[in-house]
Amino acid sequence: MTAVSLTEDLISRARALHGAVPDDVMTSARLHLLDALGVGALGARRGPLKGFSRLAAGGQGPSSVLGTSGGAPAPVAALVNGAYIHSLEYDDTHVASVMHGSATLAPAALAVAQETGADGAAMLSAYALAWEVLIRMGQASPGTLQARGFQTTSTAGPFAAALVSTLLHGDDPELALHALGIAGSQPGGTFAFLDEGSTVKAGQPAWAAHSGIWAAEMARAGMTGPSRVLEGERGFFQLYADDAGAPDRLRDELATLGERWHLPDAAFKLIPCCHFIHPFVEALGLVLDDGIEAGQIARIHCHVPRGAVPVIAEPWADRQTPRTPHDGRWSLPYVLAGRAVDGRVDLDLFDTPVGGDRLDLSRRISYEVWEDSGFPARFPARVEVTLTDGRVIESSVDDVIGGAGRPVEATAVRAKARANLLAAGLDEDAAARLERELIDEPTPRPGLVGEILAGAAG
Repeated sequence: MTAVSLTEDLISRARALHGAVPDDVMTSARLHLLDALGVGALGARRGPLKGFSRLAAGGQGPSSVLGTSGGAPAPVAALVNGAYIHSLEYDDTHVASVMHGSATLAPAALAVAQETGADGAAMLSAYALAWEVLIRMGQASPGTLQARGFQTTSTAGPFAAALVSTLLHGDDPELALHALGIAGSQPGGTFAFLDEGSTVKAGQPAWAAHSGIWAAEMARAGMTGPSRVLEGERGFFQLYADDAGAPDRLRDELATLGERWHLPDAAFKLIPCCHFIHPFVEALGLVLDDGIEAGQIARIHCHVPRGAVPVIAEPWADRQTPRTPHDGRWSLPYVLAGRAVDGRVDLDLFDTPVGGDRLDLSRRISYEVWEDSGFPARFPARVEVTLTDGRVIESSVDDVIGGAGRPVEATAVRAKARANLLAAGLDEDAAARLERELIDEPTPRPGLVGEILAGAAG
């Protein structure tokens, strides 16, 4: 047995780097945090969980709650804010690990920083390091958690959120070890929501944030946790991924922490639906932008990477006819139909009743499984569009926009955040102040961030 457990190794490396994250990674962290808070503020105003902030009823606590002018204890604020951030399917993803890191770590970092009085530099450092750990957990066993029916972020997220809390509280290594050990009793989040179009998926990364913060609190209260929670026959990877080799791969991944940084490769979303669908929207857009109109399309055939099939393509009849507009966020055929009929994919598609020309076209879309597509290291797409005159137009995309090889420009991220904040109810001045605070200030002030966001309450 290796003398040092994986959890001990993880904690030691993260503690050594806390406060010493390179400038380019901190710049990326700022953009991801701005993006997440913009999406979350909009989710509180326009998402399927409007009113979720009632969980923070009473408005008492040091941590700000999106959609309200009050506060709450850090675990409660993280739960509400994380749910809002993930509710629109508009939050970031690291493609290769399939981690929606900011839905868990942005609310955790902001809530704990406000609770402890940590400055913005410490908040961003803890946020970035936890993102790096979460990515490495996903890359140690790529695709396996999702293949077994778990959302990767909510399953691995409690460990990363607990790490955020221990870093910002300045806990010693032994307490941090117990915190992550306790977090190992809290992973969860299944894809059962797909069967009925339920909104619970929005709460899964949020629950991971809530659980990780509570795990650290329980450790501070004297509870102990197993030091080898990630390895062995009763460890995380064996139980949740059925992958006995993952702990060794994670040890190798952790060995590069501080040398190789993955956060700058995490992808920003430019449309509000499942990220697996984005390259298909782009591929179809290449056809439509060449002068083809929806009325000219007889049918569309999609080649879908095997790993994405259970999420966006099965059962196909259900995906062709989403139960609700929100359910459409995971429907490959319905989103493609929306792109063709409406000329765009935005929040309106998921607020509008299912039916009409979109539903008619959705029922004329088919798919087949694409083996050896390179998924999930990349998110590719291939479509064949058959026109009413018999012509067949093929279109493909090698990887999703925002992935490591196709980054979204910082100006586009800032523009997206500004638009979301304005739509959430902030005025121009407040939106600009928040952007400047998170992006331009040498040390952002977590308390001021909360005060500005409170202006969107209503």
